[in-house]
Amino acid sequence: MKRIWTIIGVADVARSFQWYQSLFGFTVSQPAHEHFGQILDADGTVLLCLHLWGSHDHPTLASPAHAQPGNGLILFFRVDDFDAALLRARALANRLEEEANVNPATGTREFALRDPDGYYVMVSAT
Repeated sequence: MKRIWTIIGVADVARSFQWYQSLFGFTVSQPAHEHFGQILDADGTVLLCLHLWGSHDHPTLASPAHAQPGNGLILFFRVDDFDAALLRARALANRLEEEANVNPATGTREFALRDPDGYYVMVSAT
């Protein structure tokens, strides 16, 4: 296996697309489709896929009503610009789920927030 493409169900692909681009400091662009978009790193690596709830016959993407979005999932991203990402996160969220701290297990700085669909997003320094 080379890569995993994490796909999450979202209510509004364009809104979530812009939110993640803002969080990571990427140039704002539009998703490829109204029902699907990929957040790409500068080298073209897929970081996250956004899929409109119920737009296809994927059983786990049928509706957020079947379970709380993100139950059993942490979207964990490592960034090179931790301090700048923290500032961007504060602009995107009313509050952080976890304030910036040093993880005693890894020795790296991290913080957490919720995305527009309620997914738990952890951001860690590289």
